Amino acid sequence: MSSPLSELPGSEYLTPRLNTTPVRHTRNTAIVSREVAGETIVVPICRGVGDLDSVYTFNPVGRSLWHLLEQGHSVEDLADWVATHYEVDAKQAFSDVQSYLAELQEIGLVRTV
Repeated sequence: MSSPLSELPGSEYLTPRLNTTPVRHTRNTAIVSREVAGETIVVPICRGVGDLDSVYTFNPVGRSLWHLLEQGHSVEDLADWVATHYEVDAKQAFSDVQSYLAELQEIGLVRTV
């Protein structure tokens, strides 16, 4: 089915507009995060009580990203940060950050805004 725009003269030069607003990822508000002995410990909260069966800690890169997620950032922003601060190329940083965020989202620690 063609769109009404495709019937206009010169429409062969139109390109579809994509939503260019980057998806931002931020921490889920239903968690508690604390620094203990140099480690970040994250505990989900269920009905006002910490779920101690689901306690999470991060490696140094994950800990840094977790802190950045407090303000909310796009995958691209976080990957740029990783590539700048660690010896990894941009493509690998993007892939790693994407995987990290997918894992965090799957277990409910982050959300998209």
